[in-house]
Amino acid sequence: MNEALPDVPEVRVVGLPQLTSGFDLVDRLDLPMHLKVHGPLEPLGGEQLAQLAERINLRGRGGAGFPFHKKLRSVAEAAIKRGVRPVVVVNGSEDEPACRKDTVLINRAPHLILDGALLCAEAMGARTLVVGVTRESTQRSMEAALAERGLNNGRRSALRARVQRNPVRMVTGAAASLIRSIDGGPAIPPGRKVSASKNGVGGAPTLLSNAETFAQLAIAARIGPERYGNTGLYDEPGTVMLTVSGAVARPMVIEVPTGVPLRYVLQLAGAPPVPQGVLTGGYHGKWIDAATVNEAIISRNSLDAVGGSLGAGAILPISQDTCPLGESLRVAQWLAEESAGQCGPCYLGLPAAARGLEDILNGGGPAALEAVKQVARNVKRRGACSHPDGSAMFLESTVKAFTDDLAAHVLGNGCGRPVAGVLPLFEGGRAPTGIPGGGGEENGPSRQKIYVDWTLCRGHGLCADILPEVFQLGADGFPTVAQAQVPRLAEAKALRAVRRCPALALRIEDESPQAKAPSRNLPVLSQGRGRRALGR
Repeated sequence: MNEALPDVPEVRVVGLPQLTSGFDLVDRLDLPMHLKVHGPLEPLGGEQLAQLAERINLRGRGGAGFPFHKKLRSVAEAAIKRGVRPVVVVNGSEDEPACRKDTVLINRAPHLILDGALLCAEAMGARTLVVGVTRESTQRSMEAALAERGLNNGRRSALRARVQRNPVRMVTGAAASLIRSIDGGPAIPPGRKVSASKNGVGGAPTLLSNAETFAQLAIAARIGPERYGNTGLYDEPGTVMLTVSGAVARPMVIEVPTGVPLRYVLQLAGAPPVPQGVLTGGYHGKWIDAATVNEAIISRNSLDAVGGSLGAGAILPISQDTCPLGESLRVAQWLAEESAGQCGPCYLGLPAAARGLEDILNGGGPAALEAVKQVARNVKRRGACSHPDGSAMFLESTVKAFTDDLAAHVLGNGCGRPVAGVLPLFEGGRAPTGIPGGGGEENGPSRQKIYVDWTLCRGHGLCADILPEVFQLGADGFPTVAQAQVPRLAEAKALRAVRRCPALALRIEDESPQAKAPSRNLPVLSQGRGRRALGR
């Protein structure tokens, strides 16, 4: 079984180092060493900074790949229009078990990240800087870096800077989750789509980007767009940071120029000469097969063209002697556990997809395969964040990439290969507690069941809006279930659905062992009307 990756694995570089300059000298570049290695940095105006980012085609390195210059201009315009100061947020949350590139940068080169963030803050007139992290090591390193620069969160500071520590959880890395936690809420998505550029921390326009993105900006600001463009591809210049693990002899974080063949990166890490497949982009990424590996180069466009994804920069090969569907099942189960538990497509859909993949492995036949495909289609674009979308993409890619193994499991007796556990997960597969979906009371067994009275239901659809964890509407506009268990974390919403049903067609029954017999089977009606109905 593959062990969990350390916070700072082996670091390698192909060609001349940029982000990893000085790593051969010290374990961590404090401020004096940082200045010796990289030199001073002159401030830039807002439009100068945007033009620089545009000339080097800088895109977010956290997975989405949004053009940085567009984000920068959007925040500046919103701040000017509203007459408020923007906020700068560095997203250093890296909570996939297979990703460590940002963690390495924060632990070893924190001042390079701060250089880029402070450039943006000064150019836009921001007075607040927040660095979001999830690990103890990254918190210590970044807090030390702020102290080395004399930055703090004091009210009299010209720039208030602090570190926001959140739980290690897949959904805490979402921009909306980080902003919500900075504002004092839980580190989970708010349940509605919001634009951080217009309405972020404290309602102010917020420039939020990944740690590597700010570090790349700092490199480009020092050496200029021409020198920056001398490395890598013409349309995607510079270097990228990758985390290479899975079936490799030496898991590592590696800085490579864009355009380097993927197979060369795999060779450096000691991957099998002919891998069965390579997962690109992390656990919200896509599989590519062995033949495609030889065609791919390290670039966003190249990987997209061959059906892969640069995503969060994770590269994970698996060997020929392991079951790819079994390896993918372990990841699918982990993704299901990482749900924030807020929306039905994620909270119910992802576990159903994982169970469907397990059914395929256990000989469920074509029906099990079709069920997985259906669930994957149903969860996309319906969640409060990108977690269900990324998880569905991973599942669909698994089904598409390993057709021979799929046929062996669906039509035969399986592929006959073991599950080696080469794709890293957190130790023990634990799900951290402290937020919804992370264990504890909220995730215990259901205590209630909700029923639909078909003699009263008129298909208003309000139940599906309030309680998507349970209800979905069919083609006729009516709920697709007549009765269902209510997840513990959705009990309050279930009661709200019952009380707001215009036709009084819903009722809740308490199924807990402590429930008294006389209280069962009574409809829970809306206030006012319920008292008259019950003769009170």
